[in-house]
Amino acid sequence: MTDINQIADLVAKIGRQARLGARDIANANPASKNKALRMIAEHLQKAAPALLAANAADLEAARSNSISDALYDRLELNDARIESMIKGLHQIAELPDPVGLLGEQKMQPSGLQIGKMRVPLGVIGIIYESRPNVTADAAGLCIKSGNAAILRGGSEAIRSNQAIAECVQAGLQDAGLPSNVVQLIETTDRAAVGELLRATEYVDVIVPRGGKGLVKRIADDARVPVIKHLEGVCHVYVDADADQEKALAISVNSKTYRYGICGAAETLLVDEAIAAEFLPRVNQALGEYQVELRGCEKACALLPHITRATEEDWYTEYLAPVLSLRLVDGVHQAIEHIGRYGSHHTDAIVTENLSTARLFQRSVDSSSVMLNAATCFADGFQYGLGAEIGISTDKLHVRGPVGLEGLTTEKYLVTGDGTIRS
Repeated sequence: MTDINQIADLVAKIGRQARLGARDIANANPASKNKALRMIAEHLQKAAPALLAANAADLEAARSNSISDALYDRLELNDARIESMIKGLHQIAELPDPVGLLGEQKMQPSGLQIGKMRVPLGVIGIIYESRPNVTADAAGLCIKSGNAAILRGGSEAIRSNQAIAECVQAGLQDAGLPSNVVQLIETTDRAAVGELLRATEYVDVIVPRGGKGLVKRIADDARVPVIKHLEGVCHVYVDADADQEKALAISVNSKTYRYGICGAAETLLVDEAIAAEFLPRVNQALGEYQVELRGCEKACALLPHITRATEEDWYTEYLAPVLSLRLVDGVHQAIEHIGRYGSHHTDAIVTENLSTARLFQRSVDSSSVMLNAATCFADGFQYGLGAEIGISTDKLHVRGPVGLEGLTTEKYLVTGDGTIRS
């Protein structure tokens, strides 16, 4: 293991460089930032075979270490995921630049003109497990929003992250921007995470991406502000007034699109009034994906072969082909269930009744509340953000998928003309 003092010195050195890089990128013009994004995308395209080879080595090591199926899924790169990174960077480049935008200017009785300007947060530390795409996504969002980034991926993805980071560095260089704008902590020693969490002199905010254990540790130990969500216990509620064809498609897609994402549905709530008709259909559809159902007493009475759900099941983020199933007596009981067991991430209602839909959307306290759409759409790219640096279920200072605007803040601009206070 590397000496702890060496780790501390390494993180401090990276932090000092990031602070310098933050000053440069905050003042970079939009054209330079957009060029960097496009050049990074070009380097990723050219390096695709090298990225897949590096990822294959990570996957082989992960298999020997008995990594979970969910983390393995998040770790894997393929042509489609590389293309998604590339598209994300181009989409970020096309988005309006938030840095320097001026809000409404107001003239006060004192003669002062008061306004606000949107500015970068500064240095953002991103700590993540698996998901090598985060290296490109986070770099792109930080560059566009005028922030420097310190990236610390998991040891299971070290080769993939290094290969992607090389493309990021090359793109920055092509655009005439300094390489210290985006830096990867390449040591896999866990002590580096602790040092980064304490680096208040250099880091303005931490964004964790990973499982509940990682995020909880960061939230508990960090001295730097954290943008986070702990887990995604997401629900789909099928109302009595739902179009059952829509409901079937949404229920299946929300669960099976990808089991390992935080926007995957973990509980299906169905109005008792349509349960006898709807449950056999959803059971058959999910059975084709070999999804295990764990139901309440009433659900088990209609589907005797399924497993009885425990109290713990309602709280569980499975990240696997398992789905909890509960019958409810209308929208109010659905809202009550979500309020008790949910994680404030993403919840959906399927209904053709507009007043019921509005009640659900007003009452469910989650960062995304969907109507007649699958929960797996809870994603920065799908929301038009280009990519996301993470999802926040907190209420300060940003909520939901965190894109460009979430990586900026505002400062007051106050203009006078020799104005003094009497």
